[in-house]
Amino acid sequence: MENPSNDEMKLILESTKTIAVVGLSNNPRRTSYQVSKAMQQSGYRIIPVNPTVDEVLGEKAFASLTEIEDQIDIINVFRRSEYLPNLAKEAALTNCRTFWTQQGIKNEEAFHLLKKEGFTVVMDVCIKVAHSILVRSQ
Repeated sequence: MENPSNDEMKLILESTKTIAVVGLSNNPRRTSYQVSKAMQQSGYRIIPVNPTVDEVLGEKAFASLTEIEDQIDIINVFRRSEYLPNLAKEAALTNCRTFWTQQGIKNEEAFHLLKKEGFTVVMDVCIKVAHSILVRSQ
């Protein structure tokens, strides 16, 4: 499992408009909320993917990735590593081809499945930290 280079991650972040966040909580104390809010404030559209909430950060939530009809540029995952293989299979059914998991989240099986489907895969990297380091504030 090897992540893209910093230059590749920078290009991904600079060309991204919409991020579907799997496991986004509506609890402001949760990391998923804090990271997503920061990304939203940086200009990204956040689409919450969580079957237990209706709305987060002013955006309608979806129960699954496959319910989202809009273009998704990055699927950002805040779920435990053991959920990644099933999420990878679901991601393959979307129009997105970038799968990014937060710090501490990685799974070899999901990585290989996604690569086979033509995805760019970033695992075990906080998207907010990567953004703050790689992308200059506009």
